[in-house]
Amino acid sequence: MTPAPIDLFASSIHLHQDGKIHAGRRTSDTGQDGWQLTAFHAKTAADVHAGHGEVHPHAETIVSCLIGKIRLYLHPERPGQQEEEIRLPAGTAAIVPRGRRHRIELDIPSNILTVTLPPGSRLKQRPEA
Repeated sequence: MTPAPIDLFASSIHLHQDGKIHAGRRTSDTGQDGWQLTAFHAKTAADVHAGHGEVHPHAETIVSCLIGKIRLYLHPERPGQQEEEIRLPAGTAAIVPRGRRHRIELDIPSNILTVTLPPGSRLKQRPEA
């Protein structure tokens, strides 16, 4: 089979535990086996789930800014601590620890790439939002 180009902004890439890779339409199904690579255009706060934190309980997550400039915020690990801010200009990435709630804010419209293990992932409303 001849490989065909994949539109990363319209598809998700699933990296299965058995070594197979599958490109398919995006879905909110978190029951997929293996890792998921997702790229998206973010123009507004709504494109990055404004007012919500996201958590992936079963694995670390990579958040990368391909084009643009974003800020990644990690929820405090203990009460009374401040959020940690990580500035990500184009071409950089950060690893979010397993189970650590995080959120993204845009400095300018950006193209973002994430890699995570989806099962159990969830969004949680931020109290201050």
